[in-house]
Amino acid sequence: MADQLALDEVVTFTSDLIRIDTTNRGGGDCQERPAAEYAAARLAEAGLEPVMLERTPGRTNVVARLEGTDPSADALLLHGHLDVVPAEPADWSVHPFSGEIRDGVVWGRGAVDMKNMDAMILSVVRSWAREGVRPRRDVVIAFTADEEASAADGAGFLADQHAHLFEGCTEGVSESGAYTFHDGEGRQFYPIGAGERGTGWMRLTARGRAGHGSKVNRENAVTRLAAAITRIGEHEWPLRLTPTVRAALTEIAAVYGVDADLSDVDALLQKLGGAAKLVEATVRNSSNPTMLDAGYKVNVIPGEAVAHVDGRFLPDTEDEFRATMDRLTGPDVDWEFAHREIALQAPVDSPTFAAMREAVQAFAPEAHTVPYCMSGGTDAKQFARLGITGYGFAPLKLPEGFDYQALFHGVDERVPVEALQFGVQVLDRFLRSA
Repeated sequence: MADQLALDEVVTFTSDLIRIDTTNRGGGDCQERPAAEYAAARLAEAGLEPVMLERTPGRTNVVARLEGTDPSADALLLHGHLDVVPAEPADWSVHPFSGEIRDGVVWGRGAVDMKNMDAMILSVVRSWAREGVRPRRDVVIAFTADEEASAADGAGFLADQHAHLFEGCTEGVSESGAYTFHDGEGRQFYPIGAGERGTGWMRLTARGRAGHGSKVNRENAVTRLAAAITRIGEHEWPLRLTPTVRAALTEIAAVYGVDADLSDVDALLQKLGGAAKLVEATVRNSSNPTMLDAGYKVNVIPGEAVAHVDGRFLPDTEDEFRATMDRLTGPDVDWEFAHREIALQAPVDSPTFAAMREAVQAFAPEAHTVPYCMSGGTDAKQFARLGITGYGFAPLKLPEGFDYQALFHGVDERVPVEALQFGVQVLDRFLRSA
């Protein structure tokens, strides 16, 4: 079991990492190296031999391997990203890079996404070094750059150029799972990630005939684009249930004592109370228009108009997604993927999933642990290229009213000290038994 120093260090490390500004504004505008050096130093103090790797100067990744006691066992990848999304200090109650600890809460950008998990990993590894503990299977630890953009300088680079560092890894564990979800009726769920929707960020381009704003123009690029965007935004995607989502619906329905009638999922969701939020975004594909760019003067009809759409697709539905976008955009608008990543699926009947479930319930016996599919994506998509099955498991015990999901990329991101200490204990127990 993790010692007291580990419970103290996870708080210190979270705060320290938050104070290292690793804002990723996209387009290569980020410097993860100071955080990478911090993490590498903590690993080296625990007797590991971390290597720091860069595709682009300053965009640093850290990889280390902790050898297990069973050389024949498959290795486990434990990974977390070091970059964070931007934060506007004027909008926050505390400075987003202060790492302030106030009233038992650590404040700052990265507190839940995901410097908290980075700190948990460091704390557990150091605790094991003090105890002389070795896991059964090799554990490869990776702290990555660029997850909040394309991952080209991070997990993508590692998977493409340094695959040998992950030799033997068949499963991976990272963010977005095993946190307390309160349904508002006294039930506590701990969803464990066992799948991700694919990422399909699209660029739409409409072309037409440029001209004077006062003249009749039947080939207006803005009009053509607006029509396509409206069709996309209003499209009702059909129901598509993956094995993970089926399992989630079945297990949640059992908690509520209702029949898991998968022939009418929309009606079933109405019976699942607040817990419906865990699955409602992953029973269908989605396409949300997010950006528009057209014209340069009010009295000039532009010859081109551009829009961006955040598309997400479930496993085995990408062909359907593409065909639907062809139809919705129509003959006057071209579209392409500006960024595309695969959808993921992980088995919920594996020994690793069972070990994660047991570890949570050992410290939260009142918990209902259930599988779920993430609506977004993580670095697990890149590591999947190496045949690594990814799970979301960054345990946190959160009080009622603490909206964990709203704090991802949100204002006043923060995490309770007790949640971090719970996470260290659960992660420690899982890794010892995995």
